[in-house]
Amino acid sequence: MANTLSRSLHDVGLAAWFGGTLANAVALNAAASEAGSDKATGAVANAGWDRWTPVNAAAIGAHLIGSIGQLAGNKDRVAQQQGVGGMSTVKTLLTAAALGVTAYSRVLGKIVSDNGATPSKRGTKASKAAKGEVAAAQAKLDQLQWAIPAITGALVVVSSYAGEQQRPAEVRRGIAEKNSSL
Repeated sequence: MANTLSRSLHDVGLAAWFGGTLANAVALNAAASEAGSDKATGAVANAGWDRWTPVNAAAIGAHLIGSIGQLAGNKDRVAQQQGVGGMSTVKTLLTAAALGVTAYSRVLGKIVSDNGATPSKRGTKASKAAKGEVAAAQAKLDQLQWAIPAITGALVVVSSYAGEQQRPAEVRRGIAEKNSSL
């Protein structure tokens, strides 16, 4: 049975989640430092991340809907093919980790964004003028900006492995191995 819609939602959503957060960490945060002043840097970084947030939420939603569809469409393989259940568990754990880090990063980003044009050296690097909760949030964001692309990149790799497990020869081998271990 074809799972084109769920596979597309899964893959496109994950691609946007991974690619968007990587691009923002690599380009937006650094480019914001060219805004002319620490206050302008903060304003540009906040505007960019605030614009990305609804797109990212849609991408994550598409990925999750697609993931559920893929799991439902492959439930027999998960039960019958050696290794598919373990791979599905790894994907679920990575997805949960990526969701957790993304949610925490958004909470921190909201603290920074709600403070207005927070003085920054670059998107996630507080200037000496930034104080207290905002500076602490920026420091955490500076570390976390790489965690989301790392975790979602790992999801891309595991998803590639999952695709390899669907090759007919792999399905036959995995079912034979599962049956021989019973």
